[in-house]
Amino acid sequence: MLPLRTYLLALVFLLPLGAFAAPEDGGPVYELRTYTAAPGRLPDVLARFRDHTIAIFKRHGMVSVGYWVPTDAKDGAGGKLVYLLQHPSREAAKKNWAEFRVDPEWQAVSKASEANGKIVVKTESVFLAPTDFSMLK
Repeated sequence: MLPLRTYLLALVFLLPLGAFAAPEDGGPVYELRTYTAAPGRLPDVLARFRDHTIAIFKRHGMVSVGYWVPTDAKDGAGGKLVYLLQHPSREAAKKNWAEFRVDPEWQAVSKASEANGKIVVKTESVFLAPTDFSMLK
């Protein structure tokens, strides 16, 4: 079985482009993010999200749709966090991230959580537009 990310990317590239066009009304976009933790640091990544990051995202207009960890070793079990954010638009996403990065609380939380070294070693991001038959719109 292939990783979820592989299926999502295949859908983006293999289905008709019209099904994935940006919503005509400027509707929401979704951002699928995957964080690879430094060895042994996934609990620190999860704690930072649980205790701080999600609330900071909310203040900056990012809607947390869901957070997951892989269950199989081949997909990064024990070392990855996969999550989905909703933004009002692609432009809003850019603005949201810019404001998030300079947020004083985020900067303090990030610095404190990385006092013993980086906890995230790789970040991946894919923007997705809902299809006309998607449950999320």
